[in-house]
Amino acid sequence: MLLDYFLYAFNGLKQRKLRSWLTMVGIFIGIAAVVSLISLGEGLEQAIIGQFASVGIDRIIVQNANTGFGPPGSFDIKSLTEHDKEIVEKTKGIEIAVGRLIRSAQVEFKDEAQFQFLGSWPEKKEEGDFILESFSFSVSEGRMLKPGDQFRVVVGNMLNEKEIYPKKIIAGDKLKINGFDFEVVGVMGKTGNPQFDSIVIIMEDAMREVLDIGDEFDLIAAKAGKGEDPSKVAEELAKNIRKDRGLKKGQEDFEVQTPQQIVETFGIVLFAVQAVIVGIAAISLLVGGIGITNTMYTSVLERTREIGIMKSIGARNSDIFKLFFIESGILGMVGGIIGVILGFGLGKLVENVGKTVLGTELLTPVFSPLLIISALLFSFIVGSISGLMPALQASKLNPVDALRYK
Repeated sequence: MLLDYFLYAFNGLKQRKLRSWLTMVGIFIGIAAVVSLISLGEGLEQAIIGQFASVGIDRIIVQNANTGFGPPGSFDIKSLTEHDKEIVEKTKGIEIAVGRLIRSAQVEFKDEAQFQFLGSWPEKKEEGDFILESFSFSVSEGRMLKPGDQFRVVVGNMLNEKEIYPKKIIAGDKLKINGFDFEVVGVMGKTGNPQFDSIVIIMEDAMREVLDIGDEFDLIAAKAGKGEDPSKVAEELAKNIRKDRGLKKGQEDFEVQTPQQIVETFGIVLFAVQAVIVGIAAISLLVGGIGITNTMYTSVLERTREIGIMKSIGARNSDIFKLFFIESGILGMVGGIIGVILGFGLGKLVENVGKTVLGTELLTPVFSPLLIISALLFSFIVGSISGLMPALQASKLNPVDALRYK
């Protein structure tokens, strides 16, 4: 009996193809937005968690607070210094600490000049090994920097693929950084992170000379000792820096973060963005629901005589209600199926654009079964609820009046 209801509903929709398609537009646009954007968000979250997992949960990052953008004097930023690095190194539970500089400068190759990010490389071998381990850096051509490589550099993979300069940069090439000559000794392997893949790595002392940087760092990376709780070590570290700077808790002009804290912060931001996306998509679904309601009311008017005939041969009010209720649900479900397919296609399109244009694999969607099932179920519910009032109206029609309707 239930199968007959569905077949009747499908036949009704097939007779009004254009109207049915137009009715479903709002539904599948909303579902497509939800599926594509949430799947991309989940993929981005998993990729970032994976990157931090590869870095290690025992890492601790110290950096300046209030590093946002604004007019001169709008932020009071106190730079990290060698003195701060010494405090980090002396904190109980810290195994090793490395200061790093991340700046931009004009890099010239074959008479083509571009501004690129420069990353400093520590002078001590054990500190360099720590950076390699922390960021999973590898060299695809040549070698990594070593102590004594004052005017040598290693370039990111994107500089080796003609994505930034007209010609590929390879080991042995010459670069000019702010007018200073450097030799390329290595090319990094591809990481999928655009910042790492386009960076130029330079020895710390050479970077200070080229950019005229004093005794300061942009961040300090540290490692908690074996068996230590990184969160507790980070708290102790923050306490020591506050004490040295004469600051009270809550007045910090610096940040101490562990990978777990960074992931949690990212998760909160991502959840807020996804909530906004779902809210916008909900507006589209509401419009689609109104469209289904309007279509079903029109369908009831067009089939009034048909309803009268069905009632005159024994159809009950509940039968008529089920017919129209299922028909509206099918409108929502079909719209949901189309929306899921479109969402899948949009997600894959963004993934391909990310790989080919941005050179990153962070924008890889994750289509979880729960997301797909939830989207289809929600679209069916939207369609069913939208058709509730028209179905009730159809079920309450008087058969005699319905037969007289023209």
